[in-house]
Amino acid sequence: MSRFVRGSGALTARASGPTPWRAASASAVGSLLEHYDFFLYAPLATLVFAKIFFPGQSDGAGLLLSLGTFAVGFLSRPLGGVLAGHLGDRLGRKRLLVATFLVTGSVTCAIGLLPTYAQIGPWAPVLLVALRFVQGIGMGGEWAGAALLAVEHAPHGRRGLFGSVAQAGAPLGIMVANGAVAVVMATLSPAQLLDWGWRLPFLFSAVLLAAGLVLRIGVHESPEFTRIRARGQRARRPVTEVVRHCPKQILAVIVIHVSDGTLGLVQSVFVLGFATSVLGLSPVTALLATAGGQFIIFAVAPLAGLLSDRFGRRPVIVAGACALAVWAFPLFWILDTRTVAGLFTAHIVSYTILSLINSPQATFFTELFEPRLRYSGMSLGFQTATVIGAGFGPIIAQALQNAAGGSTWSVSAYLMLVAVAALWATLTVRPAVAGPPAARRAPHDRPGDATTQAGSGKSS
Repeated sequence: MSRFVRGSGALTARASGPTPWRAASASAVGSLLEHYDFFLYAPLATLVFAKIFFPGQSDGAGLLLSLGTFAVGFLSRPLGGVLAGHLGDRLGRKRLLVATFLVTGSVTCAIGLLPTYAQIGPWAPVLLVALRFVQGIGMGGEWAGAALLAVEHAPHGRRGLFGSVAQAGAPLGIMVANGAVAVVMATLSPAQLLDWGWRLPFLFSAVLLAAGLVLRIGVHESPEFTRIRARGQRARRPVTEVVRHCPKQILAVIVIHVSDGTLGLVQSVFVLGFATSVLGLSPVTALLATAGGQFIIFAVAPLAGLLSDRFGRRPVIVAGACALAVWAFPLFWILDTRTVAGLFTAHIVSYTILSLINSPQATFFTELFEPRLRYSGMSLGFQTATVIGAGFGPIIAQALQNAAGGSTWSVSAYLMLVAVAALWATLTVRPAVAGPPAARRAPHDRPGDATTQAGSGKSS
């Protein structure tokens, strides 16, 4: 492996004009549509699918089975990450982004056409699980490609901002998904919702799929990958190489992303069920609160990106991890007020913290790996973390609450644990370094440590 230096073009895009913003916008909008497709399932798994795909079960068992199918989509994400990582480092970022988008969007439409248990019996949940598995493969290759397309196109000294723009697409997609479910729940009767109304948000993804394909097909390939390909520097087996040479960096990606993934899915799935079943709030109110929380992530993301350009990625993520550790217990104290104001307050604070941890990750993780191994290293670490944090986070939270006799102290302790782990990983990880000393940066120029002085061109 080789270490890259400032001025080599390894991390800065030399393209002029609107190209960097087009790439960042395509990454963000594509990520929006992908997350709409994937996270549309989250509220419906909690509110609808337990009844139409797992009838005859108790409320708790049906909810657990429904959340289990939600987790299946996360289990397959590392597989998608490995496949996309290899192909993305070999063939390019753009091709993989179009392919992953097609897979995820098509499967979402298929879920909208799926017969229920009442129509085909046990085959309904079997097909649902199969579709979620395939959808997870598509989603597993999405994030790293979108992040790299934005960051590798970014102008000098603004990688944090452009990376955060790519990150901002995800909460918008989740927000639109929750909003779509809230609309059908508010306008249809419970019988209509269970009969056919739940299909509408899934089928609407066909429109989003068409729009997203037009946008992504029109984006240029990453200049960094184009340079590597022209120089014949592509890795033959990028996944194998990154696992062999960058295990600490992959582990850091896993541990850091587990923290915001756990918080995000606990908020959007576990707290949603907690608000409706324990606090007695209406599903529409709970969904709107979750959608509002996602807007907070979207709004805070560019600010966090700018802060990471000014002070470094590491300090911003550290601030978020510390805030999560402090917030873990007050979160449920506020929810226990059983008020709408308490629910909205909990979402606002939680999602602000989440954005501080999450928004700099696209750039911070990019800077941990050399260009020819980035797609593989980022995908493998990020998607493994997604399985642990987001896939099983709601299930772990529910199991901990049940084991504690309905008390939420164990869930708070769980959130505090992942926050402390993320803090440790952020403070200790360093970029993968190889090659002759002359090719290495000075200590003050390590990604994530240095600050960006306005106008000076010094980037972290």
